[in-house]
Amino acid sequence: MRACAANPAFAQILVHTGQHYDANMSDVFFNDLGLPKPDINLEVGSGSHAVQTAEIMLRFEAAILRNTPDLLVVYGDVNSTIATALVAVKLGIPVAHVEAGLRSFDRSMPEEINRVLTDQISSFFFTPSADADDNLRREGIDPSQIYMVGNVMIDTLTRLLPKAESRWQELVTQLPTADSGPALHNYGLITLHRPSNVDDPVRLPEILKGLSDIAKDLPLIFPVHPRTRQRIRVLNPRLAEGIALVDPVGYLDFLALQKNARLVITDSGGIQEETTCLGVPCLTMRENTERPVTISLGTNILVGNDLQKLQREVRRILSGANKPGNVPPLWDGNAGDRIARILAQHFDCGLPAEQATAKATTQ
Repeated sequence: MRACAANPAFAQILVHTGQHYDANMSDVFFNDLGLPKPDINLEVGSGSHAVQTAEIMLRFEAAILRNTPDLLVVYGDVNSTIATALVAVKLGIPVAHVEAGLRSFDRSMPEEINRVLTDQISSFFFTPSADADDNLRREGIDPSQIYMVGNVMIDTLTRLLPKAESRWQELVTQLPTADSGPALHNYGLITLHRPSNVDDPVRLPEILKGLSDIAKDLPLIFPVHPRTRQRIRVLNPRLAEGIALVDPVGYLDFLALQKNARLVITDSGGIQEETTCLGVPCLTMRENTERPVTISLGTNILVGNDLQKLQREVRRILSGANKPGNVPPLWDGNAGDRIARILAQHFDCGLPAEQATAKATTQ
């Protein structure tokens, strides 16, 4: 949006579906990222995958019929991505998929279904890495429609990292200290939210026990996703004193926490990318990843369900045997600019506004 706004030929309409509606998981990101207030908020809220996807489609169709855009731009792999893309293509509106081509090859993940289906109906494929290009070509996508542009998440990280770092001293005073939990100079950072980890009444206690064992050697800060906190509350496990459960934090504070952590333990896709860019060791509690470049080039290691492997890798990192990592090609903070240039060329509006106008709806 920031890159396209620099071209006066583009008019943009921002649609917030409301799929993520909790103030700690939505409003705070609009504020931290400097996003404009949405032009349209569908206020869909929670529900099963079917209910949520259907509600988004119903409400988004009315919005798109009122605004008649030339293009719909969708991101990532959430229910909002596939729901809005389906509405657009059925109305004859082309779709541009940012973060296209990523594959975990695990159809048990709802996100994988969303990714695959969105790519089958899109017209523009903006990929973050070469493996994504390979996946799309293997699935029969016309190579002329595939553009490796880099990673828009890293654009945001690059732009806001100085601001995040400037908040560090204030953050130190707000989060747990050595007297009541982890001190913010030597700690690990935890995020867990995937159903395979937090919804299983057997698996989650095992994970928490493993984290308690790690916390004996390295204090842990655990910003808890609302769904994860609900599961922990029901289980009421005994946690080591070295684990600090805190409320979700905003993007800037979480970025600062990542930057200064000894290591990160996660099941998030985006955090695998951010830690690779920051050069921070990342241990991913999943059996697969749709971001293999973070393993082949970056700092990421898959530990799957093997808690013993998790503990071994933590000990290895604490001993100083960090996996060396590199930042993947084009993860340089300019992906958005590349996308804007490609769209301007397609709509023939790289020239002044009086010569051409295109309207994009961004979800």
